[in-house]
Amino acid sequence: MIFVTIGTQVPFDRLIRAIDKIAPQLEGHEIIVQAPLENYEPLHFKTVKFINPLKFQQIFDRADFIISHAGMGTILSAMSSQKTLIIMPRRLKFGEHRNDHQVATANKFKSLGYVNVVEDEDELQNILTNKETHKLKVSKELGTYASDELIQSIASFIAQDE
Repeated sequence: MIFVTIGTQVPFDRLIRAIDKIAPQLEGHEIIVQAPLENYEPLHFKTVKFINPLKFQQIFDRADFIISHAGMGTILSAMSSQKTLIIMPRRLKFGEHRNDHQVATANKFKSLGYVNVVEDEDELQNILTNKETHKLKVSKELGTYASDELIQSIASFIAQDE
């Protein structure tokens, strides 16, 4: 099952249109999409604007992989669950956000090797239709607690101010 989630507040028609174009080629994959819509109504799947947190987690856990914008909630959830995540960031040049912070977020997590990032619709289509989605990176595991290094760094920083 493929779970597409773009948050509940801002539509992301470019991603929804891309998934809709690819959907007929994804035979045998159930597609669940949580997305508010703006101008584009998909032909090959239904969307829901909001999924309650319990149901969201059940869908998330059941998904073979997640496709999303570069929202921190989804990134952290994928890392916590060690789910394969494909990110297509919203872009300022398309009027999808007020700045390109999602591009920066996606690039940083990609450079760390934590997630899969696609730059555009064509790259998303290539990944999903080449039948090698099993080669996608599983999100790096996010620990329950801060690392010893982070705790020590914070402690050192606090000690400097004393």
